[in-house]
Amino acid sequence: MSSFKRLTIDDIAQLAGVSRTTASMVLNGHAGRYRISQATVDKVEQVAREQHFNPSQQARSLRSRRSSSVGLVIPDLTNSTHAALAQALENGCRARGYQLLMVTSDEDPERESAGIGQLAARQVDGMIVVPCSGEAQRYQPWTSRLPLVFADRHIPGSGIPSAVTDAADSVARLLAPLLAQGVSELAYFGGQPGLSASRERLSGYHQALRGQGIQPPPDWVAERDFQRESGYRLMRDWHQRHGRYPQALFTASITLLEGVLSFIRERHRMRQAPQYLLTFDDHPLLDCLPLPIDAIRQDSQALAEASLGQVLALLHGEPLAEADIRIPASLNLRRIPA
Repeated sequence: MSSFKRLTIDDIAQLAGVSRTTASMVLNGHAGRYRISQATVDKVEQVAREQHFNPSQQARSLRSRRSSSVGLVIPDLTNSTHAALAQALENGCRARGYQLLMVTSDEDPERESAGIGQLAARQVDGMIVVPCSGEAQRYQPWTSRLPLVFADRHIPGSGIPSAVTDAADSVARLLAPLLAQGVSELAYFGGQPGLSASRERLSGYHQALRGQGIQPPPDWVAERDFQRESGYRLMRDWHQRHGRYPQALFTASITLLEGVLSFIRERHRMRQAPQYLLTFDDHPLLDCLPLPIDAIRQDSQALAEASLGQVLALLHGEPLAEADIRIPASLNLRRIPA
């Protein structure tokens, strides 16, 4: 049996020397309605502050049918981009009087489904999901139970609102100048082909190549998933096939880039590498590397604001100004002249 004692409103009432009903009225903001004296209000609130006590959110939820919480299902918090999105959402929820509750899917659809169910069981008022599956039927049944929107990734035709980065445009803008300079070999390492993020980033890659009249050989493009280990394996496999690095390499996520850099460090101590390295997603640590890496910087704050705004609009029965929001990304050019 646990030795920890949960503080209750009865404890606060006893410490303040008032009845349980009086303490409850004060702490739930109803003192004025029941004409409770200011001295009593001050005493109860002082005791609550000293004991770090807040009224039971579960009890409030039962009364109001609202939990003042928003759920977030995210693939992986070790991914700096998803961590930044989670932080921005937590800040946005707090500013609006909501608590963010989060679970991770580890890019596993079954684990993701279980996480969605766990958050729904905790009566979250709405949910934001970074989907790890392209199967709309996994998510659509939940939309009749609570406001659900996608962030960072989406499923076209699903009818579920979304806020995502304009990936194809940003990838094309990053790669086109490189190809215009005369680069003749540009490899692409990507994630799961069934995910919107993978398709749209690959689309931007092909758009940039078409602009220069280049038809890539089949072995320029390799896809697995967005895990760090996949980046390592993709780089290893390329090097084994060709006996060298590609002239230029674009990775579709910073986690894939981490795997690529791990291989380069392990095999060649960073003394050999692709002449040009480019990636989707950015991180300040890339400024500290001996290899200049041009990157696409997603606007995590704008993604968070847009997806949270959609959830709250649905919660309050308001029409969405835009069901599928595209957020522009910026380029951080460490080598290519702006």
